[in-house]
Amino acid sequence: MTLLKIRYFMALAAGLWLAGCGEQEKTEGIQLAKILKAQQADFMKTNATERDFIANARAWCGGITSNGAGRGKELDQNAAVSAALAKTAVDISTNLSGLRQAITAPALTEEYPVSIRDGLINDLTKRQRALQEMRAALQDASPQFLQYAHQNGYKGDTYPDGITKMNTLLQSYSSPTDIVGTALDALKDKYKLTDAQL
Repeated sequence: MTLLKIRYFMALAAGLWLAGCGEQEKTEGIQLAKILKAQQADFMKTNATERDFIANARAWCGGITSNGAGRGKELDQNAAVSAALAKTAVDISTNLSGLRQAITAPALTEEYPVSIRDGLINDLTKRQRALQEMRAALQDASPQFLQYAHQNGYKGDTYPDGITKMNTLLQSYSSPTDIVGTALDALKDKYKLTDAQL
């Protein structure tokens, strides 16, 4: 075999190997894109629920920090609202966990799909951490409202420490964005995917 033929076959083998690598990456990209497409509608609903949760929490906490926790029935109502908001925070976090589980299920190895998935997981983890902190603050506040009812001389002008913590968390809160849609668009652009392929 001549030197020219050897070089030709080596170049051909290298080309096939590179093509195979690119095909694996695209396969993984399509796999991740399909998962994101399937999860997108539920994720958007979760985002909307989270925005409502934050809006309601801000309005409620703002009223308490301005006017105090109240007395009598107001304390019972605030305890119930605190417990209900804490449950909503848990529900939102549970929905985000479902998305995390879906995108971590496939065994991705190629750099670009892995980087997209890692970015999503980081964002979801931050959101879940914030929601867990809010849940804890709200769960701490709920029994404190009821304790005020049994305190002699309570005038209704103070409020639980959990509300102070909740206010701090709400001030640093960033509204949820469509990270799934952004990641899906990046994958579609990178691999020239059409909706029919997903």
